[in-house]
Amino acid sequence: MEDKDLTLWQDAIKFHGHECGGLKWGFKVATFAMEKLGIDRSSDEELVAIVENDSCAVDAIQVVTGCTFGKGNLIFKDYGKHVYTFYNRNTGKGIRISRKKGTNVEDIFSANGEDIFEVSEPQEQIPNMARIHKSIDCSKCGEGTMETRIHIFKGQFLCPPCYNKAITE
Repeated sequence: MEDKDLTLWQDAIKFHGHECGGLKWGFKVATFAMEKLGIDRSSDEELVAIVENDSCAVDAIQVVTGCTFGKGNLIFKDYGKHVYTFYNRNTGKGIRISRKKGTNVEDIFSANGEDIFEVSEPQEQIPNMARIHKSIDCSKCGEGTMETRIHIFKGQFLCPPCYNKAITE
């Protein structure tokens, strides 16, 4: 591992809290994707990552790629699949990565990505840039809620938890 990657790996361990197989997997996925897309760590939204699980791998993906929920360029789809899609907004290119079936990796850092990953074209379009929405106070709990998440129920503006409670009462 090069010095630059070693430093990044140490940053990933520090961010995640410990070294583990999932973190290593995410680190390899992220560095492989960035190499294939010809892009460096994202300072804004030029790189987008779509993750289909909430495993340890996602922490490494955040550290390596610079994609975060706060910037809107890390998108979580709760499918429980170790599948990761990345887009380079500057070029419009994307890559979808999953693990090759039957792959057993002893040293993931020295493994060739082409040998351990299934690589395909993304199945979806590049997501839109993040948008900032105004907040609306929930009529029940009073907490400000993004307007796109508000439900109107019996004339009231309800946040998702209050709406779910209201429809079951």
